[in-house]
Amino acid sequence: MHRMVMPEPFTEARLLTANEVADLMRVSRMTVYRLIKTGEMPSLRVGRGYRFREEDVHDYLRGRYTEAG
Repeated sequence: MHRMVMPEPFTEARLLTANEVADLMRVSRMTVYRLIKTGEMPSLRVGRGYRFREEDVHDYLRGRYTEAG
């Protein structure tokens, strides 16, 4: 049985910048922006920049994980 877990409220979430997400994922900032544009990475627009819930970044990475073999 699949149990849906609600994400934590934005008031309690740790928000990351595009630079922090790029560092965490070991990719370029442009890759992070491409993920936003394609809708693969949920984000919040704050002024001229973007913020990402740390939980959403980890969910994205878990979804992309594949085992070799």
